[in-house]
Amino acid sequence: MKTDLTDTTASKINKALVKGRRAIGTPAVGMVLTLVIVTDEENAYDALKAANDASREHPSRTLVVIKRVSRTPRDRTQSRLDAEVRVGADAGTGETVILRLYGDVADHAQSVVLPLLLPDAPVVVWWPVDAPLDPASDPLGALAQRRVTDTYASEQPVRDLGARADTYTPGDTDLSWTRITPWRSMLAAALDQVTVDVNAVEVEGEEFNPSCELLAMWLADRLDVPVKRSLSSGPGLTAVRMDTNHGPITLDRADGSLATLSIQGQPDRAVALKRRETAELIAEELRRLDPDDTYASALRFGVEKLNPAPVAVAVEAVPEEAPPVKKAAAKRAPAKKAAAK
Repeated sequence: MKTDLTDTTASKINKALVKGRRAIGTPAVGMVLTLVIVTDEENAYDALKAANDASREHPSRTLVVIKRVSRTPRDRTQSRLDAEVRVGADAGTGETVILRLYGDVADHAQSVVLPLLLPDAPVVVWWPVDAPLDPASDPLGALAQRRVTDTYASEQPVRDLGARADTYTPGDTDLSWTRITPWRSMLAAALDQVTVDVNAVEVEGEEFNPSCELLAMWLADRLDVPVKRSLSSGPGLTAVRMDTNHGPITLDRADGSLATLSIQGQPDRAVALKRRETAELIAEELRRLDPDDTYASALRFGVEKLNPAPVAVAVEAVPEEAPPVKKAAAKRAPAKKAAAK
């Protein structure tokens, strides 16, 4: 069931939600959290589809905040709130409210969202694109226990990783970190099977992929060994190679779905390591609402510590030999003096 509201208020939206629940025969509220999605019109459909799929595991009230850009100066002075209320089959297993903010009200989105939050329920804010560098200081982020961003969607992912480390607040997380959960699980399981000392690690993946940097920083932080970040054509992460005192340990995924785990002295094993959809990533993040200390430690390790630049060696300048012409002239000079005598 869908209800369109034009030039509305938060009070009218709440009344439409109650009316919609009664119309479909479910007056009780059985949702466990409020998911606030802050996005633009271009990415709203994909983000909402992922949230609806994740709601099968986490029934929630989903609030989609879309800040519309007015075309003319006159339109910018006119504040308006339009809403689309969805309940029942159109909203997954929860409720969905799409909020379109115009004019000055777009700068005060928190005042619109606050009356629509579920009482006594956790709040999660997700920025699929254009996330602030300091999510906790954002007015909407300040309402949430968990703040989900995606560095992969930014223009300069590696630079943003450094900025997120400087502004990290407990409750922040990144879908680029969530993407490497299967990799971290497999590498930890591989090191549990054998007793070895790791000397060095190489993480291989496509360029400008923050998941590769985060995995490299996690390994460097946990193992306290040098980690080299190398490039490949992808897709995503392609391989992790660990040099140990009992031979190499390699987790290689060339095709983006099936990986091969190789441990010295053991037969190679095929491992399912497919690239997951956004809905699976969001569902994983909604399973835990406490701060992720492991992510914080890896993030604070620092991208600049990967692939340290070699130390420059000073080379002593060697004086060049005199050109052959000058040498010949120098040899002829004594002969001329003897002839003059």
